[in-house]
Amino acid sequence: MFGAFRPSPVSLSGLLWKVPWKLSPTRKANQRARLKKVDAVIRAVRESGVKCQALYHALELPKEHEMPPRDKYTVFSPHVKGYRKGIHKVPKWTRLTMRVNPKGF
Repeated sequence: MFGAFRPSPVSLSGLLWKVPWKLSPTRKANQRARLKKVDAVIRAVRESGVKCQALYHALELPKEHEMPPRDKYTVFSPHVKGYRKGIHKVPKWTRLTMRVNPKGF
């Protein structure tokens, strides 16, 4: 039991860091706050008078209050049964802008 071959948390139960199957209310609130911060940055850049292609693409994205909860917290995935998966299951999901999903999904 003790020594070099004692069981570790990984060998006892599989992965040590498991991804929860749904977002907690706190993580949902943090996601909404992130979306609002991005909206504020886009608005500030637009008001500054800078013109660039990236700004035109950013202005086409829906704002946080215009997005349905389904688009805020889930993304399209062709490999999942219902074609939607939780946004927290996407790698680096806090750094990516995933506001646009295919129509009908």
